[in-house]
Amino acid sequence: MNRHTAREKAFQILFQLDINDNEPQEAIAAFLETEESNIFLKGLVEGVTNVKDEIDTIITNNLENWSLDRIAAVEKTILRIATYEIRYMEDIPRNVSINEAVELGNVYGDDKSGKFINGVLSRIEK
Repeated sequence: MNRHTAREKAFQILFQLDINDNEPQEAIAAFLETEESNIFLKGLVEGVTNVKDEIDTIITNNLENWSLDRIAAVEKTILRIATYEIRYMEDIPRNVSINEAVELGNVYGDDKSGKFINGVLSRIEK
């Protein structure tokens, strides 16, 4: 599984975790069923889950005329993943994290999601 696919699956798992109160390992296993897990996927899901409050604070501090509560679940989940990558995963270039997040937003969000995600993430520093 490449990193792009792992991000997409991590998004889907984290989206479910935001709605259901499961443990990350259980959610990964249930989502993947017979498919083998990936260390990058597991790292994203567990990492975002472990520092979610810190990530939400970072996102909140970089919003203009928005509150975290007003952001749709799709965009919020994507922002959490990308913020985690930017702040906690030094081996991933910032522009890669932003581009991947915008792409996920364009696929799973509405027609303005990619632009919104790009705007928020461009204000977040490493």
